[in-house]
Amino acid sequence: MAKTKTTFICQNCGSVYSRWMGKCESCGEWNTIVEENMTGGIGGGPMQSRRKGRPAALLPLSGEMEEAPRIVSGIPELDRVTGGGFVRGSALLVGGDPGIGKSTLLMQAAAALARGGHRVVYVSGEEAVAQVRLRAQRLHAADTSVQLLAETNIEDILATLAQDKRPDLVIIDSIQTVWTDMAESAPGTVTQVRAGAQALIRYAKSSGATVILVGHVTKEGQIAGPRVVEHMVDAVLYFEGEGGHHYRILRTVKNRFGPTDEIGVFEMGDGGLREVANPSELFLGERNGKSPGAAVFAGMEGTRPVLVEIQALVAPSPLGTPRRSVIGWDTPRLAMVLAVLEAHCGVRLGQHDVYLNVAGGYRIREPAADLAVAAALVSSLSGRPLPAECVFFGEISLSGSVRPVSHAAQRIKEAEKLGFRRSMMPASTGETPKAKEVETLEIETLPHLVAEVAGRQIEVEA
Repeated sequence: MAKTKTTFICQNCGSVYSRWMGKCESCGEWNTIVEENMTGGIGGGPMQSRRKGRPAALLPLSGEMEEAPRIVSGIPELDRVTGGGFVRGSALLVGGDPGIGKSTLLMQAAAALARGGHRVVYVSGEEAVAQVRLRAQRLHAADTSVQLLAETNIEDILATLAQDKRPDLVIIDSIQTVWTDMAESAPGTVTQVRAGAQALIRYAKSSGATVILVGHVTKEGQIAGPRVVEHMVDAVLYFEGEGGHHYRILRTVKNRFGPTDEIGVFEMGDGGLREVANPSELFLGERNGKSPGAAVFAGMEGTRPVLVEIQALVAPSPLGTPRRSVIGWDTPRLAMVLAVLEAHCGVRLGQHDVYLNVAGGYRIREPAADLAVAAALVSSLSGRPLPAECVFFGEISLSGSVRPVSHAAQRIKEAEKLGFRRSMMPASTGETPKAKEVETLEIETLPHLVAEVAGRQIEVEA
């Protein structure tokens, strides 16, 4: 009898070891290495199968090309994130914190597609059919032709899908609950998740159906059980949001058939998720333009300009080591801006606590917010409010100069649409803003900005 081959796999990062270890050397986590049987299934070695390989046809690189056929969901914010709709035969991974609204969004998308005449199958591994029906009634989706299946075995799921006409969309909620007979480990482990994902992706490619996999997110903000699933699928979408805020952001991290870094904004309500066509109005809804330390940043998310308020509070610190608290931005980036302000502008913040917050729970990921952050800090320290109808954007270098950023014309156009009449932006952006009603003030160096803000050389409305 052949000896059973076992291996040890980290359930956090997927690293493989030949023996058990208390701490994973790759990710540094403790007690995450589990023994798993690799004699068959996805982890089987090359000698486990006796099937002979058969040759496949080789095709030239050049040839006729056709645009990937897409299924438009009818939800514009979702279609924007996916690049214009779901591509037939593709596999998508949707991740997010528990209770953030992943199942709600996918149920609304399934109902919208079903109303459009598409065949949709919703496979639930966490809830019974009755529970899914209750959620569908709350979302006003119970009157659609969405077909439900409560099953976790991957072989049974694929056999059920093969019985009838090929579905246009298959939703698996969630991939961590799916298990296969080919692997002997428990559901949710790296081996089971990888085997289930591979089987579903193979089904999507062979049948032409679109498969959406729902993945849980760990406390570190990563897809649980693995990041190995992320490189297997065609697109990875993250559903983000803060518990104290009613809006949600669907963000593209990877997309083989469309642009990345796109976002879709939704608002959570009693009847489900509602699209927010203009997120800038949402982030600026409760803004007080007369308070010092508040600057409006004109940012970009993919191809969409977004205006958001950055709030700063600078106060004398009673501690030997002042506090540096940041919500919605990069902490090392704030430390760099503080150092440049002190080194090149003479703004002494070493004995002050600094608190920085991005209003609405929004998270900024681009360095173009440096100028807005610096303006908010100087405004809070001097106690003088910034002009209420002015936007800021620009990247600050270590030398104190302000570097140009891309899409300046789109940023200013969005500001003009929301009633802003002034902008502080870098010089020599290479783009000529087309907005006629927005006065642009080019900032070449950071001392120039400090002089404009603290020196009150710009007109501030009372």
